[in-house]
Amino acid sequence: MRYIFPETIFRDSVPVYLFTLTRMIPVAEAEGVQLHCPEMGRYAFFNSPYPSHKLNSGVDLFPGDGFGGEAYSPVDGEVIMARDVKAPSGRGFEATDHDSVIVIRNRDNTDTVTKLLHADPLVEVGDNVRKGDVIGTTLRSGYYGWGTSPHLHAEIRKPADPIRARGGFNLSRIGNTVGKPVESINGEVVHVQQEFAFIRLNKSSIGLVGEAGGKPAFLDGGVPYYGWIGAHLYAPPSVGTIRLLGQDIADITQVFKSSCRANCKGFTFSVKDRQILGLSLTLQPRKETLIKVMPVRLGGLDVEVGEWLEVRLNV
Repeated sequence: MRYIFPETIFRDSVPVYLFTLTRMIPVAEAEGVQLHCPEMGRYAFFNSPYPSHKLNSGVDLFPGDGFGGEAYSPVDGEVIMARDVKAPSGRGFEATDHDSVIVIRNRDNTDTVTKLLHADPLVEVGDNVRKGDVIGTTLRSGYYGWGTSPHLHAEIRKPADPIRARGGFNLSRIGNTVGKPVESINGEVVHVQQEFAFIRLNKSSIGLVGEAGGKPAFLDGGVPYYGWIGAHLYAPPSVGTIRLLGQDIADITQVFKSSCRANCKGFTFSVKDRQILGLSLTLQPRKETLIKVMPVRLGGLDVEVGEWLEVRLNV
């Protein structure tokens, strides 16, 4: 059940209502500012081909609804920019002819701003928003791949440099508890569409657990198709390998405060003895491990909701 808490703002003395639609959970932090994700959503730091995700300065916040659904503010603050930007055409899917950028001056540290991408704004410059307020509707722009789900891309930045592709502050994931590495990847299919399927592994962990430098770590990324993977853990190693199901799958190349990045080795995944494009790995604020299974081509997964599916790692 979701509760609605209206908040009134005023434009030219006319009341406008924003709505907090869901509970928001802090998932990332930089410079004293926390970024929040909807409790029933997902989030990822390394699951994208764009530079900020390779540099751990951006996090994608997935609200859980389809395109055109609500996009929630991850911070408290004042909107200082809301505008459209030109976007490329969709590659194999129908896309909007634009993307949008919203910039919020952070209330928790006014010497920083939060840049948000991929939502048509329902706010204007001068509006004050709280975390969880609906600030826009998610759009599908040409910056996405055909299997990308609706989300807000968020970065914490300096006010003088708010929208460049690079330049965000390094992010730390909030929370360090990690369980045991998984011994298999299998679970119930809970959603199917032509672009992908979701399987639920278990309800005791917020993400898929592998190893980084021999220590348990949450894995994060589009593997192996983006070419790199992230691992989240306390005291991450600067050298070594990422392991999954007891196999080396990536070499660690860069370390951050609470994560590390690694370049993928030569491996593939398969389901029902058929090779797939790979796995899209995210984290959840709640304890539930959801894995997105990506086919090589649209409609390439012969699976049904309710089916028990095993994913095999081939090295």
